[in-house]
Amino acid sequence: MSLTIDLARRILEVTKQRATELRSPVSIAIVDAGGHLVLFERMMSPYGWATGHISVAKATTAVMFNQSTDSVAQWGSAIPGFASSMSEMSQGKFIMAAGGWPIRVNGATIGGIGVSGGNAPGRDDDIARAGIAMVEALYTPVAPNRHPPQQQVPVPARPGALQPAPAYPSAPLPKQPSPTPESHEAVPASTVHLAIAEEMKSQENPYGEGPADQYSENSGGHS
Repeated sequence: MSLTIDLARRILEVTKQRATELRSPVSIAIVDAGGHLVLFERMMSPYGWATGHISVAKATTAVMFNQSTDSVAQWGSAIPGFASSMSEMSQGKFIMAAGGWPIRVNGATIGGIGVSGGNAPGRDDDIARAGIAMVEALYTPVAPNRHPPQQQVPVPARPGALQPAPAYPSAPLPKQPSPTPESHEAVPASTVHLAIAEEMKSQENPYGEGPADQYSENSGGHS
């Protein structure tokens, strides 16, 4: 992927918006992967003409080393003659100062941005990172869901398999009425006594011909 003019304009607008929020008119330069100037704007025109050259040098340096110009300054300052030699070889398009960042899409460097003219320490870097953040948010791939939620699929019952019997609520048993004294018919005591007397009387002479002792005397005396 290469840096298109449409993408460069979007980066420029976001960067200018951040500079306006901070009330810091700056010069903004955007270059492609070969360090060629794609878009440039100087917000403090007609003043600050030097910041224009510096912003281009920052953008070119960021692409040249594929890292921020602040990082280049940290390790490059320890190398004697490094800054002067690099500036001469790049025809003045090299500088060790914060405010330049490479523009990357999916890990590939497609250009660089440089900002110069900030009215406070670290202001150039803050404004440049606003444009970089927009590109990162625009091209950040969405990670696929490797474990999608599994749906529960009902398993059909095998032919002849026993099915669980449905459970139904048990009906309450009907309440039996408790027996009361009034439910039994009362039998008079005189009736009970009369029945017993009749039964004893019938057992005295089972043949109904007088007392039992009289029958025994007549039957055993004469031949």
